[in-house]
Amino acid sequence: MSKIYRPLPIVALLSSVIIAQPALATVVLVKTSLGNFEVNLYDQSTPVTVTNFLSYVKAGSYNGTFIHRSEPGFVIQGGGFKYSGNNAAPFSAVAQQAPIRNEPKWSNVRATIAMAKVAGDPNSATNQWFINLADNSGGNPQLDLQNAGFTVFGQVTGTGMEVIDAIAALPNKLNASFNGVPLRNYTSADATAQRAVTQDNLVLIESISVVNSEVNSAASLNPKANTAILQQQNSGGSSSGGAFGFVLLGFAALLGLARRR
Repeated sequence: MSKIYRPLPIVALLSSVIIAQPALATVVLVKTSLGNFEVNLYDQSTPVTVTNFLSYVKAGSYNGTFIHRSEPGFVIQGGGFKYSGNNAAPFSAVAQQAPIRNEPKWSNVRATIAMAKVAGDPNSATNQWFINLADNSGGNPQLDLQNAGFTVFGQVTGTGMEVIDAIAALPNKLNASFNGVPLRNYTSADATAQRAVTQDNLVLIESISVVNSEVNSAASLNPKANTAILQQQNSGGSSSGGAFGFVLLGFAALLGLARRR
């Protein structure tokens, strides 16, 4: 798709309108088996997405799930699966609520949390989320534009990215049944010996809980606006499903194959 440029004053004006919106937030504490981190959620600017995420949090749906995807330098992803206890078919899907409307207002830069979705369907996000390990807004994969933009609805704060980076540094290609899954205390020797992966080897999401619901909890944050999607929308352009969405579909296909074994 050819790039279409708008006059800078219009883009700058639209950008300033979004940046001027208050990034108010609820703070959640994510406890994992590799350490804890906090996330400020953008309640006011992405209300549909935050309400959806918190509905899973309040239902306890994320408790006992695990980080099922790690791509160093790109993202880690969770929210979708619990461990079944069976290495032949290890992924037990978390029940999904209805898909929600896309809200691509903020940029997919490092330390932001965003919703995963199906390729070619901007309004397909349910329970899976990912954390950006790098600035994924432009270039390749261009998450700010791909599939109408991936909705950023909060950001990891404080020293939380130290935990996220530690998760991303774990080996994720040692066991065929857990391809792409970061594994703890599991070595190439374990893989050669065909030692079964257990729950102790996974990065578990032990719980996610609200620790601050004050409306001004994000007053010190300065999220980056997704000006690329604004420019595209105002130019009448569109974006395809893109590689990131197809990776999600590919993982779903792998899951189905594993269940048939």
